[in-house]
Amino acid sequence: MLSLSHLLQCVRHQLRLPLAHHLPKRSASSASLRRHSYGGPEALSYEDVTVGDPGPGLVRIRHTAIGLNFADLHNRTGRYPLPSLPHVLGGAAAGIVEAVGPGVSLFRPGDHAAGGPDFPPGAYAEARLFPADRLIDLPEEIDDITAAALFTKGLTAQYLIEDVYPVKASDTILVHAAAGGVGRLLKQWARHLGAPTIGVVSSRAKAEIATAHGCHHALVLGEDDIVQRVRVLTA
Repeated sequence: MLSLSHLLQCVRHQLRLPLAHHLPKRSASSASLRRHSYGGPEALSYEDVTVGDPGPGLVRIRHTAIGLNFADLHNRTGRYPLPSLPHVLGGAAAGIVEAVGPGVSLFRPGDHAAGGPDFPPGAYAEARLFPADRLIDLPEEIDDITAAALFTKGLTAQYLIEDVYPVKASDTILVHAAAGGVGRLLKQWARHLGAPTIGVVSSRAKAEIATAHGCHHALVLGEDDIVQRVRVLTA
């Protein structure tokens, strides 16, 4: 997870363009990283994009931190096609509400909020318009950087462990990629519910990470017979 300025620094040398904080601030504009074609990071274009004022049900949020997620790579390469080209990448971000459109009562200017991956990408930018009913108001104890880093991973863990199948204390769950961001949240959430977890990882080093974050048993692909070991562990 990187702040916007750090993200821009990551691509600055390739793009040979100025950083966002060197550009004049305009309330309805946004320094953004856009794609005009699918491919590698060299095709990212650093542009000043007009955002405009929020319409009914929308807010304009100025980002203070953005999340970098694996799905962003799929958007970049075209595996997950973008709605149109050119288009700004990035699914999740947190920041400060600058303006609210007609009919918005959940937020007001100055609120800290985070928005994420259910809508077309657009987070790799200083500011964007976003539906107010898809934003989450951030409590004081969660800073913007933490919110941007965990937004996509947290919602993924939530729907898997509560909606896809409501996990109970009597359940044992198997978590693939157990050392990753979603995997770590799933294990801790399941442990809180009292449900044992079996994690599957790709190395012994990752097995140590998985067990350190609440996994009861960690199995390594290529070393353990996953099916047989799960049968033994679950009787």
